[in-house]
Amino acid sequence: MSLSDSVEGLKNFDVNDLDFNNAGSWPALVKLFVFLIVFSLILGGVYWFYVKDQYLALDTVVAKEVDLKKEYQDKAYKVANLDIYREQMNEMERTFGELLKQLPGDTEVPGLLEDITNTGLGSGLDISSITLKPEVSREFYVELPINIVALGTYHDLASFVSGVASLPRIVTLHDFSISPASGDTEMLTLNILAKTYRYKSGG
Repeated sequence: MSLSDSVEGLKNFDVNDLDFNNAGSWPALVKLFVFLIVFSLILGGVYWFYVKDQYLALDTVVAKEVDLKKEYQDKAYKVANLDIYREQMNEMERTFGELLKQLPGDTEVPGLLEDITNTGLGSGLDISSITLKPEVSREFYVELPINIVALGTYHDLASFVSGVASLPRIVTLHDFSISPASGDTEMLTLNILAKTYRYKSGG
């Protein structure tokens, strides 16, 4: 059958004339059209039920591969720098140990009070009082507040503050006030709160 005959037969074709029990009698172009439709449906079904899942699985594997590569690179970097990390850790431990040495223990507080008193006297101050206040517990350390009242000139007060800051133990100064001493315009009264710290070894 020629192409022109097939086209002519297709023009006279009526869908209602199709006999599904005798598909062999259908016009060639109808057979081709039906074949293409069925083939497309098969391809679509294969993609939807099999290939699509494979693509999703592939995407998951690719994403996991990226994560594993990054994890490997991170671990390789850490291994390559392990000696540096160890040295940094040792240095931190040494620094921490040095700082702990600057924190007075319970038995060293009287010695610290004596150091503060001697610093004041050496600066020319008249120490009126040094009073230990209640300890203040923090997460990792304990504050030991010390209230100091002293009398001296402005230069003497400045020398005392500088001397306390230079003590071998950690002492910080807070909440200070300076007022003229009664009856003497050159003398000043210093009221200051000093704090030293004790490490809480129990955490």
